[in-house]
Amino acid sequence: MEGYISENYLVTSDQGKYVLKVYDYSSQVQSEIEAETEFVNLLTHLNSSQVSRPVLNINQQLVTKTEEGQMLRLLSFVEGAFLAEAEHTPELFLSLGSFMGEIDVKLRDFKNPSIESRRLEWDLQNITLLKPLSKHIQDISRRKLVKHFFNQWDLHVYPILPQLRQSIIHNDANDWNILIKDGQVTGVIDFGDSVHTQLINELAIAITYGIFGKENPLIWASYIIKGYHQKYPLEQKELGVLYYLIAGRLITSVCKSAQEKINQPDSEYITISEKPAWDLLEKWVTINPTKAKNEFFRAAGFDIDQTEPIEEVLSKRRSVIGSNVSVSYKMPIYMESAAFQYMFDRFGNTYLDAYNNIPHVGHQHPAVVEAAQRQIAKLNTNTRYLYDNLHEYAEQLLAKFPEPLSKVFFVNSGSAASDLAIRLAQNFTQKKTVAVMEHGYHGNTRLGIDISHYKYQGSGGLGKADEIIEASLPNEYRSKFNSERNTGALYAQEFIDQLKQSQSEVAAFISEPIVGCGGQVPLAPGYLKEVYPYIRDQGGVCISDEVQTGFGRLGDYFWGFEMQGVVPDIIVLGKPIANGHPMGAVVTTDAIADAFDNGMEFFSSFGGNPVSCEIGKAVLNVIKDEELQENAKSVGEYHMHCLRDLKKEFPVIGDVRGSGLFIGIELVNEGTLIPNTELAQKIKNTFRERHILISTDGPRDSVIKSKPPLCFSKRNVDQVVDVLRSTLEGWKK
Repeated sequence: MEGYISENYLVTSDQGKYVLKVYDYSSQVQSEIEAETEFVNLLTHLNSSQVSRPVLNINQQLVTKTEEGQMLRLLSFVEGAFLAEAEHTPELFLSLGSFMGEIDVKLRDFKNPSIESRRLEWDLQNITLLKPLSKHIQDISRRKLVKHFFNQWDLHVYPILPQLRQSIIHNDANDWNILIKDGQVTGVIDFGDSVHTQLINELAIAITYGIFGKENPLIWASYIIKGYHQKYPLEQKELGVLYYLIAGRLITSVCKSAQEKINQPDSEYITISEKPAWDLLEKWVTINPTKAKNEFFRAAGFDIDQTEPIEEVLSKRRSVIGSNVSVSYKMPIYMESAAFQYMFDRFGNTYLDAYNNIPHVGHQHPAVVEAAQRQIAKLNTNTRYLYDNLHEYAEQLLAKFPEPLSKVFFVNSGSAASDLAIRLAQNFTQKKTVAVMEHGYHGNTRLGIDISHYKYQGSGGLGKADEIIEASLPNEYRSKFNSERNTGALYAQEFIDQLKQSQSEVAAFISEPIVGCGGQVPLAPGYLKEVYPYIRDQGGVCISDEVQTGFGRLGDYFWGFEMQGVVPDIIVLGKPIANGHPMGAVVTTDAIADAFDNGMEFFSSFGGNPVSCEIGKAVLNVIKDEELQENAKSVGEYHMHCLRDLKKEFPVIGDVRGSGLFIGIELVNEGTLIPNTELAQKIKNTFRERHILISTDGPRDSVIKSKPPLCFSKRNVDQVVDVLRSTLEGWKK
């Protein structure tokens, strides 16, 4: 059997079984063999059938050197089944913890220069050595997972490493090195990776391999912790980082496998733990780190850190934040951290995020995090200075648009972008009137509210301003026209007739391609093809608000206006442009940008700063590299298919609409078009109880909306559909 530094052979003789290890000679390897022997000799509580002990040659030497430059070494053979092949029970895992704890107690005062001077990649404290190896991971979604845990290591583990107890440890209690007899751990082999490192790493490694393939890995980990703690008491700060240490061992394993597969693609030894390691890593990222820490504390008998009650946190917020800054749900969620499509609260719960369209490429995506960290450590300033980040990002962004869209203005939010878009339009046309879409929303500035029907006609709104003209929402599902065909053209003609009767020409018409606050309603096909030419003929410009629909979310289209086969004059961008970093942009034509250069400087203190530009570049690169637009298309189509199957079964689903990962599910009273607000709220709160985030929208708050990060998977869709089905079944009864 092959190993990393030796070839291993089973030798059977009339004196028993032995293991012959063959090494290429080096003084370093020889000194390590001698150190390993000293290590094993300390384990006086184990006999030669429990731990491989060296067998001296006829010259009473540990090592036999050959003329071919090799070293031979004979060890006693340890009997027993491997942990990987045994039936796993709580008692077995308790014994695994106890066994490794006993070994580490024996090694507590062991000193050895050869071991202490080692700098192995398999030593968790040297995990940064593995970072360059992540490039060998071919699957880019897996590579980002590894990079995420490298970032988490830097954040949570690296700062406290000096505070953790250190010792020489076995360092490789994997499931093929641990031996079992009669349901108990009785032996251990392979001391070749022993290092001087943090004591808790021993436990992390044993747990990592022990919980391969487990449905509930935290429970199984707790058995090992309990057994270890009984023999060698642990410290709270050690258990506090154990979640990240286990992740560290997993990313070490998969990085080394990726590297070795290049040189030895057919090696079973190299890849034996690769699949279970990936399976566990993909499960591990869904586990709330706080939940893991609490479970580990309980296993060792430590008190759990108490989290402040929601009511008290909410009270503190209300004492300093305006009461009209809303929170979701009657019982808000006290969030702590997030990863990709998962969010973690302070109480240990994991939430599947099927709602937040701002972390476009996933919460805390490592490429975005690293871009921000790298640039903010170098330079952050404003656009009055020259720096390459600005024009580089502008060029990359503008390359995503058709002609004649060729200029961009950077701001700090979609709201600021909407405000600027109207200024650009009014300046270019020398007109003031703005045409807007029913239920449209374009931001929180004064001007943004004036052009947002959702706001000015909503609670607390002041009503429509004189210089605003409203277009009826061209909603195919709730069409005011009897014809089921040409809905877009009919609504367009109605709007054009309305504009003709107006006392003033419009400077601009602004609309979202899919009207979110209207209930995730796509503009009826053909609508903009009719409206845009008329707006331009009477001297106005056309604005598409892509704050929610842009950057590949719609699957078939990178921008929402492409659904309608039109090219706007001005585009408003925000939210996903920087994955949650405050950024927005306005894209327009040379002519409109040139007209804006009328002597008054345009300046945004933070718009287009180097950090924002680097984050924006990272988002575009991730969308391309991870093929997230294609994922939005395939996962979105699967989601729509599942929802339409539900619609056939449950008539309270009146309509399923959207594109890609921008989906609306309208709830109605069965057999009618009457909005079923009560059911929509029931579904939203049931999802919250089941730890899935969705929300509701529409004029009667009767539309379930789902706009998840673009890394959302078909497995995530199945979770959403299963909960929706069970909720509807309960409602039906």
